[in-house]
Amino acid sequence: MLCIKCKQTAWVEVRRHHSAFCRSHFLDYFDNQVLKAVREERMFTQDDRILVAISGGKDSLALWDVLLRHGYQADGLYIDLGIAEYSDHSRAKSEAFAAARDAALRVVELEQDYGHGVKGLAQHARRVPCSACGLSKRYLFNKVALEGGYRVVATGHNLDDEVATLLGNLLHWQMGYLSRQSPVLEATHPGLVKKVKPLFRLTEQETVSYAIIQGIDYVPEECPMAQGARSLVYKEVLNLLEKHSPGAKHNLLLGFLEKGRPVFREVDNTELRECEQCGQPTTTPVCAFCRMMDVVRLREREPRSGQRGRRPHAAAPSSEAVMTTADG
Repeated sequence: MLCIKCKQTAWVEVRRHHSAFCRSHFLDYFDNQVLKAVREERMFTQDDRILVAISGGKDSLALWDVLLRHGYQADGLYIDLGIAEYSDHSRAKSEAFAAARDAALRVVELEQDYGHGVKGLAQHARRVPCSACGLSKRYLFNKVALEGGYRVVATGHNLDDEVATLLGNLLHWQMGYLSRQSPVLEATHPGLVKKVKPLFRLTEQETVSYAIIQGIDYVPEECPMAQGARSLVYKEVLNLLEKHSPGAKHNLLLGFLEKGRPVFREVDNTELRECEQCGQPTTTPVCAFCRMMDVVRLREREPRSGQRGRRPHAAAPSSEAVMTTADG
């Protein structure tokens, strides 16, 4: 297989584009896809301060690497979820990446600041771990960015992530989520910052290839809390479809963004207010994160052995419009 640009031996095949690239031209391709997304979706400019959500995985580190190489004012944010060795490993990779590039990395420790890691929050709030994790991260992304004076939060969601989310929302006809599924979520309230996904045109395998070529040392393991998540099932189904019809994932996502997004956007008539407890924007008197923490604090006060005849307090709902948008 030869590179379509220089006819040298190809390193990476991109089947959906009927293309293959050598090492150098694949890096050009990867950069161009990121910069095209930034430009066409008007995500940010060289003058904007950007906070990149870092997990220690390939996607977020690849995104940060591209933005730093192209001169963007991009700092990192790592949220330590308190998942034993996995979080320790992820944090070490993130800190090493930042140190090697003399880049700023902010760190928030969930257990230290809120009393529990994600496993503890999930157990007390009686949520699945991915729900507690996603809610916490979305809340903290916005909070830290707003307090730090950043205009934009960038996440490493790739094409596979986005199309799996789209499939799940379509299967369950989640109208509110479909109306907000986009590589850009504008700041529609003074208490919100813009959320963007510059890797939405690139597949998971392409970010793996980029990280390997660039020598990025990342955590290859999936989060242990993600076992059994529906998104993984959706990805398996989509990968099977992609195997038999290269470009299926790309066509589904970009087709939705072009033709479906304008239609579903019309149903998004949410009105925002400030949370009575923390002040962050919400559609309800108390935001979803504060409701979760209220339940956690209530459960902490309950006797460990339980009380006979006492009905367990119901977990807080997670339908809050702003904090449940698909920005990772």
